[in-house]
Amino acid sequence: MELSVFTDLATLFHKNGFRLYLIGGTSRDYLLNLPIDDFDMVTDATPANMETFLHDADYRFAHYGNVKLRFNNHKIDITTLRQESGYKDYRHPQSIQFVSAIEQDYARRDFTINALYIDSDMKIYDFADGLAHLKEKRIVMIGEPYLRIQEDPLRILRALRFHMRLGFDIDEPLKQAIIHNIDMLAYITPAKVNAEINKMLHIDEEQTKHLLNSFGIQEAY
Repeated sequence: MELSVFTDLATLFHKNGFRLYLIGGTSRDYLLNLPIDDFDMVTDATPANMETFLHDADYRFAHYGNVKLRFNNHKIDITTLRQESGYKDYRHPQSIQFVSAIEQDYARRDFTINALYIDSDMKIYDFADGLAHLKEKRIVMIGEPYLRIQEDPLRILRALRFHMRLGFDIDEPLKQAIIHNIDMLAYITPAKVNAEINKMLHIDEEQTKHLLNSFGIQEAY
């Protein structure tokens, strides 16, 4: 992993009075020694703050706290730390509140292994036993699996994709929640569902077909 991409950006944020952390698939794959192409980061800076020193970034999704840019030839996604409530369309939160602490941010994330924050000193912050679950090779939902899937049913396919890509077991409560909420995928636009399935097909076509069929998804999509 080219850490200079992160450390250089973190230095820039620090000079402007803000903190920057690796998060999501970036921190997870770093800890698993897997290759990383794109970088996911979070910060206590709001998009308005970032506009003062990241002049060439893409602010089209600033209302969600998301800023995109290319830095040292890498694709970077930076999101303001936030809390969410309500999901108006089974995908996007009804209410977003920017916050300043990573302890307030982690609960909105999907799986514990994707909620590991790493700062510019490479210190790891773990509020949901994600490190333990990495070692145990388990995919565990943050919060109550039934409720989290009902918030965003696309998490069903994300769990299956991580199961395929990482070879991790799906935690039993999460597996049961998936089985009992499969029909909720009908609330997600076919384009979103197919995009996730295509990511799975790129990993292993035969395994994808078998996995989708075993959960009763192939017949519906």
